[in-house]
Amino acid sequence: MLRALILALACLAPPAWARDLQVVPGPGALAEAVAGASPGDVLILSDGAYPGPVTIDRSLTVRGPRGAVVDGGGQGTVITVTAPDVVLEGFTVTGSGHVNADLDAGVKILKGADRVLVTGLYLTDNMHGVDIHGGRDVRVAGNVIEGRQNPRMNERGNGVYVWNSPGALVEGNDIRWGRDGIFSNTSKDSTYRGNLFRDLRFAVHFMYTHRTEVIDNISIGNHLGFAIMNSDRAVVRGNLSLGDREHGVMLNYTNNSDVTGNLVRGGTKKCLFVYNAHKNLIFGNRFQDCGIGIHFTAGSERNVLTGNAFLGNQEQVKYVGTRFLEWSFEGRGNYWSDHPAFDLNGDGIADGVFRPNDLMDHILWSQPAAKLLTGAPSVQLIRWSQSNFPATLPGGVVDSHPLMAPLAIPVPEDIAAMEALVAGRWAQGNFDDIDAENLGTH
Repeated sequence: MLRALILALACLAPPAWARDLQVVPGPGALAEAVAGASPGDVLILSDGAYPGPVTIDRSLTVRGPRGAVVDGGGQGTVITVTAPDVVLEGFTVTGSGHVNADLDAGVKILKGADRVLVTGLYLTDNMHGVDIHGGRDVRVAGNVIEGRQNPRMNERGNGVYVWNSPGALVEGNDIRWGRDGIFSNTSKDSTYRGNLFRDLRFAVHFMYTHRTEVIDNISIGNHLGFAIMNSDRAVVRGNLSLGDREHGVMLNYTNNSDVTGNLVRGGTKKCLFVYNAHKNLIFGNRFQDCGIGIHFTAGSERNVLTGNAFLGNQEQVKYVGTRFLEWSFEGRGNYWSDHPAFDLNGDGIADGVFRPNDLMDHILWSQPAAKLLTGAPSVQLIRWSQSNFPATLPGGVVDSHPLMAPLAIPVPEDIAAMEALVAGRWAQGNFDDIDAENLGTH
Protein backbone atom coordinates (compact mmCIF):
# COMPACT_ATOMS: atom_id res chain seq x y z
CA MET A 1 0.00 0.00 0.00
CA LEU A 2 2.86 2.40 0.83
CA ARG A 3 4.44 1.64 -2.52
CA ALA A 4 1.20 2.46 -4.31
CA LEU A 5 0.92 5.77 -2.41
CA ILE A 6 4.49 6.75 -3.30
CA LEU A 7 3.82 5.93 -6.96
CA ALA A 8 0.63 8.04 -6.96
CA LEU A 9 2.42 11.03 -5.43
CA ALA A 10 5.19 10.69 -7.97
CA CYS A 11 2.65 10.86 -10.79
CA LEU A 12 1.14 14.06 -9.36
CA ALA A 13 4.44 15.85 -8.75
CA PRO A 14 6.25 17.68 -11.58
CA PRO A 15 9.14 15.73 -13.08
CA ALA A 16 12.38 16.16 -11.14
CA TRP A 17 14.11 17.06 -14.41
CA ALA A 18 11.68 19.94 -15.25
CA ARG A 19 13.59 23.12 -16.11
CA ASP A 20 13.05 26.87 -16.04
CA LEU A 21 14.04 28.12 -19.48
CA GLN A 22 14.50 31.81 -20.28
CA VAL A 23 13.17 32.76 -23.72
CA VAL A 24 14.69 35.81 -25.41
CA PRO A 25 12.29 37.92 -27.55
CA GLY A 26 12.54 37.66 -31.32
CA PRO A 27 11.02 36.08 -34.43
CA GLY A 28 10.48 32.34 -33.96
CA ALA A 29 11.94 32.41 -30.44
CA LEU A 30 8.86 31.05 -28.66
CA ALA A 31 8.19 28.34 -31.25
CA GLU A 32 11.84 27.23 -31.02
CA ALA A 33 11.68 27.18 -27.23
CA VAL A 34 8.56 24.98 -27.33
CA ALA A 35 10.23 22.60 -29.80
CA GLY A 36 13.28 22.28 -27.55
CA ALA A 37 11.40 21.87 -24.28
CA SER A 38 10.40 18.74 -22.42
CA PRO A 39 7.04 18.13 -20.73
CA GLY A 40 6.95 19.92 -17.39
CA ASP A 41 9.40 22.67 -18.39
CA VAL A 42 8.64 26.32 -17.63
CA LEU A 43 9.27 28.82 -20.42
CA ILE A 44 9.89 32.28 -18.93
CA LEU A 45 9.31 35.23 -21.26
CA SER A 46 10.71 38.71 -20.74
CA ASP A 47 9.48 42.07 -22.01
CA GLY A 48 9.54 42.24 -25.78
CA ALA A 49 7.90 40.93 -28.94
CA TYR A 50 7.42 37.23 -29.70
CA PRO A 51 6.00 37.05 -33.23
CA GLY A 52 3.64 34.10 -33.70
CA PRO A 53 1.70 32.06 -34.39
CA VAL A 54 2.84 29.21 -32.14
CA THR A 55 1.52 25.75 -31.25
CA ILE A 56 2.10 24.27 -27.80
CA ASP A 57 2.10 20.52 -28.33
CA ARG A 58 3.50 19.35 -24.99
CA SER A 59 2.67 19.96 -21.32
CA LEU A 60 4.48 23.21 -20.57
CA THR A 61 4.09 26.37 -18.54
CA VAL A 62 4.60 29.61 -20.44
CA ARG A 63 4.90 32.55 -18.09
CA GLY A 64 5.81 36.21 -18.55
CA PRO A 65 5.01 39.83 -17.69
CA ARG A 66 2.40 41.98 -19.44
CA GLY A 67 5.20 43.52 -21.52
CA ALA A 68 5.95 40.16 -23.16
CA VAL A 69 3.78 40.29 -26.28
CA VAL A 70 2.96 37.23 -28.39
CA ASP A 71 1.66 38.71 -31.66
CA GLY A 72 -0.04 36.67 -34.38
CA GLY A 73 0.52 39.31 -37.04
CA GLY A 74 -3.09 39.20 -38.17
CA GLN A 75 -2.97 35.58 -39.35
CA GLY A 76 -4.97 32.69 -37.87
CA THR A 77 -4.81 31.86 -34.17
CA VAL A 78 -1.97 33.29 -32.11
CA ILE A 79 -1.46 30.38 -29.65
CA THR A 80 -2.89 26.92 -30.33
CA VAL A 81 -2.78 24.39 -27.48
CA THR A 82 -2.97 20.72 -28.40
CA ALA A 83 -1.46 19.12 -25.26
CA PRO A 84 -2.96 18.64 -21.79
CA ASP A 85 -1.86 20.35 -18.59
CA VAL A 86 -0.53 23.49 -20.29
CA VAL A 87 -0.35 26.75 -18.28
CA LEU A 88 -0.35 30.19 -19.94
CA GLU A 89 0.23 32.98 -17.45
CA GLY A 90 0.71 36.73 -17.32
CA PHE A 91 1.74 37.92 -20.77
CA THR A 92 -0.04 39.66 -23.67
CA VAL A 93 -1.61 37.89 -26.64
CA THR A 94 -2.68 39.98 -29.63
CA GLY A 95 -3.10 40.10 -33.39
CA SER A 96 -5.14 37.06 -34.39
CA GLY A 97 -6.62 36.75 -37.86
CA HIS A 98 -9.96 38.23 -38.87
CA VAL A 99 -11.78 35.13 -40.15
CA ASN A 100 -14.75 34.35 -37.92
CA ALA A 101 -15.58 31.18 -39.85
CA ASP A 102 -12.17 29.79 -38.84
CA LEU A 103 -12.62 30.92 -35.23
CA ASP A 104 -9.37 32.83 -35.26
CA ALA A 105 -8.45 33.46 -31.63
CA GLY A 106 -5.84 34.71 -29.24
CA VAL A 107 -5.71 31.27 -27.58
CA LYS A 108 -7.35 28.12 -28.98
CA ILE A 109 -7.58 24.97 -26.86
CA LEU A 110 -8.32 21.87 -28.94
CA LYS A 111 -9.72 18.44 -28.16
CA GLY A 112 -7.27 16.48 -26.04
CA ALA A 113 -5.83 19.62 -24.46
CA ASP A 114 -7.45 18.90 -21.11
CA ARG A 115 -6.88 20.74 -17.83
CA VAL A 116 -5.32 23.77 -19.52
CA LEU A 117 -5.03 26.91 -17.38
CA VAL A 118 -5.15 30.38 -18.96
CA THR A 119 -4.62 32.98 -16.24
CA GLY A 120 -3.62 36.60 -15.91
CA LEU A 121 -3.25 37.17 -19.66
CA TYR A 122 -4.02 40.41 -21.47
CA LEU A 123 -5.83 39.38 -24.66
CA THR A 124 -6.47 42.29 -27.00
CA ASP A 125 -7.32 42.81 -30.68
CA ASN A 126 -8.16 39.17 -31.37
CA MET A 127 -11.20 37.84 -33.21
CA HIS A 128 -12.01 35.58 -30.23
CA GLY A 129 -10.14 35.95 -26.96
CA VAL A 130 -10.05 32.31 -25.84
CA ASP A 131 -11.65 29.50 -27.86
CA ILE A 132 -12.11 26.37 -25.73
CA HIS A 133 -12.76 23.97 -28.57
CA GLY A 134 -12.97 20.44 -27.22
CA GLY A 135 -10.59 20.53 -24.27
CA ARG A 136 -12.06 19.23 -21.02
CA ASP A 137 -11.79 20.80 -17.55
CA VAL A 138 -10.18 23.96 -18.89
CA ARG A 139 -9.83 26.97 -16.57
CA VAL A 140 -9.81 30.56 -17.87
CA ALA A 141 -9.32 32.82 -14.86
CA GLY A 142 -8.35 36.39 -14.05
CA ASN A 143 -7.70 37.56 -17.61
CA VAL A 144 -8.40 40.93 -19.23
CA ILE A 145 -10.02 40.32 -22.62
CA GLU A 146 -10.65 43.28 -24.92
CA GLY A 147 -12.30 42.41 -28.21
CA ARG A 148 -12.51 44.29 -31.45
CA GLN A 149 -14.74 47.30 -32.07
CA ASN A 150 -15.43 47.12 -35.80
CA PRO A 151 -18.78 48.75 -36.63
CA ARG A 152 -20.93 45.63 -37.08
CA MET A 153 -21.14 43.87 -33.71
CA ASN A 154 -22.16 40.52 -35.23
CA GLU A 155 -18.91 40.43 -37.21
CA ARG A 156 -16.80 40.52 -34.06
CA GLY A 157 -15.74 37.51 -32.00
CA ASN A 158 -16.46 36.42 -28.44
CA GLY A 159 -14.42 37.00 -25.32
CA VAL A 160 -14.54 33.30 -24.43
CA TYR A 161 -16.09 30.75 -26.78
CA VAL A 162 -16.85 27.34 -25.28
CA TRP A 163 -17.72 24.51 -27.66
CA ASN A 164 -18.21 20.90 -26.57
CA SER A 165 -15.86 21.36 -23.62
CA PRO A 166 -17.32 19.85 -20.44
CA GLY A 167 -16.01 20.99 -17.11
CA ALA A 168 -14.91 24.46 -18.20
CA LEU A 169 -14.41 27.05 -15.45
CA VAL A 170 -14.42 30.69 -16.60
CA GLU A 171 -14.04 32.99 -13.62
CA GLY A 172 -12.85 36.42 -12.59
CA ASN A 173 -12.29 37.77 -16.10
CA ASP A 174 -12.81 41.37 -17.25
CA ILE A 175 -14.32 41.11 -20.74
CA ARG A 176 -15.08 44.16 -22.86
CA TRP A 177 -16.04 44.89 -26.49
CA GLY A 178 -16.30 42.18 -29.11
CA ARG A 179 -19.59 40.29 -29.59
CA ASP A 180 -20.55 38.06 -26.63
CA GLY A 181 -18.66 37.90 -23.36
CA ILE A 182 -19.04 34.13 -23.01
CA PHE A 183 -20.72 32.12 -25.77
CA SER A 184 -21.32 28.53 -24.68
CA ASN A 185 -22.49 26.25 -27.48
CA THR A 186 -23.18 22.53 -27.31
CA SER A 187 -21.47 22.08 -23.97
CA LYS A 188 -22.29 21.06 -20.40
CA ASP A 189 -21.21 20.76 -16.78
CA SER A 190 -19.35 24.07 -16.60
CA THR A 191 -19.21 27.13 -14.35
CA TYR A 192 -19.06 30.81 -15.38
CA ARG A 193 -18.47 32.81 -12.24
CA GLY A 194 -17.49 36.29 -11.09
CA ASN A 195 -16.84 37.84 -14.50
CA LEU A 196 -17.35 41.49 -15.49
CA PHE A 197 -18.91 42.16 -18.91
CA ARG A 198 -19.13 45.57 -20.61
CA ASP A 199 -19.93 46.98 -24.06
CA LEU A 200 -20.99 43.68 -25.59
CA ARG A 201 -23.93 42.15 -27.44
CA PHE A 202 -24.71 39.49 -24.80
CA ALA A 203 -22.81 39.16 -21.53
CA VAL A 204 -23.46 35.39 -21.39
CA HIS A 205 -25.06 33.48 -24.26
CA PHE A 206 -26.09 29.81 -24.00
CA MET A 207 -27.09 27.61 -26.93
CA TYR A 208 -27.63 23.91 -26.15
CA THR A 209 -25.73 24.16 -22.89
CA HIS A 210 -26.78 21.91 -20.04
CA ARG A 211 -26.09 21.62 -16.30
CA THR A 212 -24.04 24.81 -16.29
CA GLU A 213 -23.86 27.57 -13.67
CA VAL A 214 -23.80 31.34 -14.25
CA ILE A 215 -22.99 32.80 -10.84
CA ASP A 216 -22.08 36.24 -9.45
CA ASN A 217 -21.37 37.85 -12.82
CA ILE A 218 -21.85 41.55 -13.61
CA SER A 219 -23.23 42.84 -16.91
CA ILE A 220 -23.09 46.61 -17.48
CA GLY A 221 -24.34 48.47 -20.53
CA ASN A 222 -24.62 45.49 -22.86
CA HIS A 223 -27.35 44.88 -25.42
CA LEU A 224 -28.55 41.89 -23.37
CA GLY A 225 -27.39 40.49 -20.06
CA PHE A 226 -27.86 36.74 -19.68
CA ALA A 227 -29.39 34.85 -22.62
CA ILE A 228 -30.13 31.22 -21.72
CA MET A 229 -31.40 29.55 -24.89
CA ASN A 230 -32.21 25.95 -25.83
CA SER A 231 -30.68 24.77 -22.57
CA ASP A 232 -31.64 22.63 -19.58
CA ARG A 233 -30.79 22.63 -15.87
CA ALA A 234 -29.00 25.96 -15.87
CA VAL A 235 -28.37 27.82 -12.61
CA VAL A 236 -28.43 31.62 -13.01
CA ARG A 237 -27.70 32.97 -9.54
CA GLY A 238 -26.53 36.20 -7.95
CA ASN A 239 -25.85 38.09 -11.18
CA LEU A 240 -26.24 41.84 -11.81
CA SER A 241 -27.64 43.28 -15.03
CA LEU A 242 -27.23 47.06 -14.88
CA GLY A 243 -28.24 49.34 -17.72
CA ASP A 244 -28.45 46.58 -20.33
CA ARG A 245 -30.59 47.41 -23.36
CA GLU A 246 -33.00 44.61 -24.31
CA HIS A 247 -33.35 42.05 -21.50
CA GLY A 248 -31.59 41.51 -18.23
CA VAL A 249 -32.31 37.76 -18.31
CA MET A 250 -33.84 35.80 -21.17
CA LEU A 251 -35.09 32.21 -20.91
CA ASN A 252 -35.77 30.96 -24.43
CA TYR A 253 -36.64 27.27 -24.85
CA THR A 254 -35.02 26.73 -21.45
CA ASN A 255 -36.30 24.16 -18.97
CA ASN A 256 -35.68 22.88 -15.43
CA SER A 257 -33.50 25.84 -14.52
CA ASP A 258 -33.09 28.04 -11.44
CA VAL A 259 -33.01 31.85 -11.75
CA THR A 260 -32.37 33.13 -8.25
CA GLY A 261 -30.93 36.15 -6.46
CA ASN A 262 -30.36 38.26 -9.57
CA LEU A 263 -30.74 42.05 -9.88
CA VAL A 264 -31.87 43.65 -13.14
CA ARG A 265 -32.33 47.41 -13.18
CA GLY A 266 -32.17 50.52 -15.27
CA GLY A 267 -32.85 51.23 -18.93
CA THR A 268 -33.74 47.68 -19.96
CA LYS A 269 -36.76 47.09 -22.19
CA LYS A 270 -37.57 43.86 -20.34
CA CYS A 271 -36.07 42.81 -17.04
CA LEU A 272 -36.98 39.16 -17.68
CA PHE A 273 -38.19 37.62 -20.94
CA VAL A 274 -39.61 34.08 -20.70
CA TYR A 275 -40.36 32.45 -24.06
CA ASN A 276 -41.49 28.83 -24.37
CA ALA A 277 -39.66 27.92 -21.16
CA HIS A 278 -40.99 25.32 -18.74
CA LYS A 279 -40.54 24.04 -15.19
CA ASN A 280 -38.18 26.80 -14.11
CA LEU A 281 -37.82 28.25 -10.61
CA ILE A 282 -37.68 32.06 -10.64
CA PHE A 283 -37.07 33.00 -7.04
CA GLY A 284 -35.71 35.92 -5.01
CA ASN A 285 -34.86 38.24 -7.89
CA ARG A 286 -35.24 42.04 -8.02
CA PHE A 287 -36.55 43.49 -11.30
CA GLN A 288 -36.44 47.27 -11.23
CA ASP A 289 -36.93 50.31 -13.50
CA CYS A 290 -37.45 48.41 -16.76
CA GLY A 291 -39.96 49.03 -19.52
CA ILE A 292 -41.54 45.64 -18.68
CA GLY A 293 -40.78 43.75 -15.50
CA ILE A 294 -41.45 40.33 -17.01
CA HIS A 295 -42.70 39.37 -20.46
CA PHE A 296 -44.15 35.88 -20.27
CA THR A 297 -45.29 34.22 -23.48
CA ALA A 298 -45.30 31.32 -25.99
CA GLY A 299 -46.97 28.73 -23.80
CA SER A 300 -44.46 28.75 -20.96
CA GLU A 301 -45.87 26.39 -18.32
CA ARG A 302 -45.21 24.92 -14.86
CA ASN A 303 -42.85 27.71 -13.82
CA VAL A 304 -42.69 28.81 -10.18
CA LEU A 305 -42.36 32.54 -9.43
CA THR A 306 -42.04 33.46 -5.77
CA GLY A 307 -40.13 35.89 -3.58
CA ASN A 308 -39.33 38.27 -6.45
CA ALA A 309 -39.63 42.06 -6.31
CA PHE A 310 -41.06 44.11 -9.18
CA LEU A 311 -40.30 47.78 -8.59
CA GLY A 312 -40.93 50.86 -10.70
CA ASN A 313 -41.31 49.08 -14.02
CA GLN A 314 -43.44 50.94 -16.55
CA GLU A 315 -45.43 47.73 -16.98
CA GLN A 316 -44.93 45.07 -14.35
CA VAL A 317 -46.12 42.05 -16.34
CA LYS A 318 -46.88 41.39 -19.99
CA TYR A 319 -48.60 38.04 -20.29
CA VAL A 320 -50.16 37.16 -23.62
CA GLY A 321 -52.57 34.28 -23.02
CA THR A 322 -56.00 33.32 -21.73
CA ARG A 323 -55.01 30.95 -18.90
CA PHE A 324 -54.84 31.97 -15.27
CA LEU A 325 -51.30 31.71 -13.90
CA GLU A 326 -50.71 31.60 -10.16
CA TRP A 327 -47.52 33.41 -9.23
CA SER A 328 -47.15 32.38 -5.62
CA PHE A 329 -45.86 29.20 -4.07
CA GLU A 330 -46.68 27.64 -0.71
CA GLY A 331 -48.34 30.82 0.51
CA ARG A 332 -45.60 33.21 -0.61
CA GLY A 333 -45.89 35.45 -3.64
CA ASN A 334 -43.95 38.44 -4.94
CA TYR A 335 -43.62 42.14 -4.13
CA TRP A 336 -45.32 44.63 -6.48
CA SER A 337 -44.51 48.31 -6.08
CA ASP A 338 -47.84 49.34 -7.65
CA HIS A 339 -49.97 47.17 -5.37
CA PRO A 340 -51.81 49.32 -2.78
CA ALA A 341 -51.59 46.54 -0.23
CA PHE A 342 -52.47 46.27 3.45
CA ASP A 343 -51.52 43.64 6.02
CA LEU A 344 -53.82 43.58 9.04
CA ASN A 345 -52.25 40.57 10.75
CA GLY A 346 -48.66 41.71 10.18
CA ASP A 347 -47.41 38.47 8.65
CA GLY A 348 -45.68 40.20 5.74
CA ILE A 349 -48.24 38.89 3.24
CA ALA A 350 -50.76 41.32 1.73
CA ASP A 351 -54.37 40.60 2.54
CA GLY A 352 -55.57 41.16 -1.03
CA VAL A 353 -54.93 39.26 -4.26
CA PHE A 354 -52.96 41.15 -6.92
CA ARG A 355 -53.62 40.98 -10.67
CA PRO A 356 -51.06 43.00 -12.62
CA ASN A 357 -52.98 42.97 -15.93
CA ASP A 358 -56.55 43.26 -17.17
CA LEU A 359 -58.52 43.05 -20.43
CA MET A 360 -57.49 46.55 -21.48
CA ASP A 361 -53.83 45.57 -21.25
CA HIS A 362 -54.48 42.74 -23.72
CA ILE A 363 -56.19 45.18 -26.08
CA LEU A 364 -53.34 47.68 -25.82
CA TRP A 365 -50.73 44.98 -26.54
CA SER A 366 -52.54 43.78 -29.67
CA GLN A 367 -53.77 47.21 -30.83
CA PRO A 368 -51.17 49.85 -29.94
CA ALA A 369 -53.31 52.61 -31.43
CA ALA A 370 -55.80 52.03 -28.61
CA LYS A 371 -53.40 53.84 -26.26
CA LEU A 372 -55.09 57.04 -27.41
CA LEU A 373 -58.14 55.92 -25.43
CA THR A 374 -56.33 55.09 -22.21
CA GLY A 375 -57.88 57.97 -20.28
CA ALA A 376 -61.36 57.62 -21.76
CA PRO A 377 -64.27 57.04 -19.32
CA SER A 378 -65.24 53.81 -21.09
CA VAL A 379 -61.77 52.36 -20.54
CA GLN A 380 -61.79 53.36 -16.89
CA LEU A 381 -65.24 51.77 -16.49
CA ILE A 382 -63.96 48.47 -17.94
CA ARG A 383 -60.99 48.48 -15.59
CA TRP A 384 -63.13 49.31 -12.58
CA SER A 385 -65.56 46.51 -13.47
CA GLN A 386 -62.81 43.94 -13.78
CA SER A 387 -61.14 44.97 -10.54
CA ASN A 388 -64.43 44.56 -8.69
CA PHE A 389 -65.76 41.55 -10.58
CA PRO A 390 -62.74 39.30 -11.29
CA ALA A 391 -64.93 36.71 -13.00
CA THR A 392 -64.99 38.99 -16.05
CA LEU A 393 -61.21 38.72 -16.44
CA PRO A 394 -60.06 36.76 -19.56
CA GLY A 395 -57.22 34.98 -17.77
CA GLY A 396 -53.86 36.30 -16.71
CA VAL A 397 -51.40 36.43 -13.83
CA VAL A 398 -52.69 36.15 -10.26
CA ASP A 399 -50.57 36.58 -7.14
CA SER A 400 -52.70 35.31 -4.27
CA HIS A 401 -50.09 36.05 -1.59
CA PRO A 402 -48.23 39.24 -2.57
CA LEU A 403 -45.43 40.38 -0.30
CA MET A 404 -45.46 43.63 1.65
CA ALA A 405 -41.73 44.41 1.36
CA PRO A 406 -39.16 43.91 -1.43
CA LEU A 407 -35.89 42.11 -1.03
CA ALA A 408 -32.72 44.18 -1.35
CA ILE A 409 -29.74 43.20 -3.51
CA PRO A 410 -26.77 45.54 -2.89
CA VAL A 411 -24.48 46.85 -5.62
CA PRO A 412 -20.81 47.57 -4.73
CA GLU A 413 -19.84 51.23 -5.03
CA ASP A 414 -17.30 50.70 -7.81
CA ILE A 415 -19.86 48.78 -9.86
CA ALA A 416 -22.51 51.46 -9.26
CA ALA A 417 -20.03 54.02 -10.61
CA MET A 418 -19.65 51.98 -13.81
CA GLU A 419 -23.44 51.73 -14.04
CA ALA A 420 -23.73 55.51 -13.80
CA LEU A 421 -21.36 55.94 -16.73
CA VAL A 422 -23.73 54.08 -19.10
CA ALA A 423 -26.95 55.71 -17.87
CA GLY A 424 -28.97 57.00 -20.82
CA ARG A 425 -26.78 55.22 -23.36
CA TRP A 426 -29.63 53.60 -25.27
CA ALA A 427 -31.64 56.82 -25.51
CA GLN A 428 -28.80 58.12 -27.69
CA GLY A 429 -29.40 55.41 -30.30
CA ASN A 430 -26.21 53.37 -29.84
CA PHE A 431 -27.82 50.15 -31.09
CA ASP A 432 -25.34 48.65 -33.60
CA ASP A 433 -27.01 45.82 -35.55
CA ILE A 434 -28.53 43.50 -32.95
CA ASP A 435 -32.12 42.46 -32.62
CA ALA A 436 -32.24 40.34 -29.48
CA GLU A 437 -35.51 38.66 -30.42
CA ASN A 438 -34.48 37.78 -33.99
CA LEU A 439 -32.96 34.34 -33.63
CA GLY A 440 -31.17 34.76 -36.94
CA THR A 441 -28.86 37.34 -35.38
CA HIS A 442 -27.72 35.04 -32.60
